[in-house]
Amino acid sequence: MSIQRILSEVETYEGVLDLAPGPGSAHPEISWGDHFFYYAPDGQIPRTRQPFATIVTKNYPGDTGSRLDDTDRWRLNIHSGADRFTEDASVSDVGAVDVFRPHPVYPGWVCVVNPETRSLDTALELLRIAYLADRQRVERRARRSDSASDGSE
Repeated sequence: MSIQRILSEVETYEGVLDLAPGPGSAHPEISWGDHFFYYAPDGQIPRTRQPFATIVTKNYPGDTGSRLDDTDRWRLNIHSGADRFTEDASVSDVGAVDVFRPHPVYPGWVCVVNPETRSLDTALELLRIAYLADRQRVERRARRSDSASDGSE
């Protein structure tokens, strides 16, 4: 599966902001070329919460096991919660492609390097679930904020 396939899928989700830093942006150079997906119907980058999924295209400090600095490697990271994890225990190489693993840094996240045929359906399902969960959290907070501001709490 290509990065474009993931981007095309996420673009179909209502209210999603795809933060894709690049040269000239206010974001650190290490983030250039990566994607950070938020439910943000107002189009503003949330300041108090993490994205529901990311695509990273290079190694970050302390996160090199996926070997993303090698040619044509990238990783899809999805917030899945503590109770949702699929792992192929027979694959010991944390940089193996097309295999879901726990995220190397963030608990409650899963990741897959270069998702392909084997992980495609699961990747798309987990992306959708993560999007819906993020949307639900944002909408719930907005309802609580609205009811608190109008005195109905």
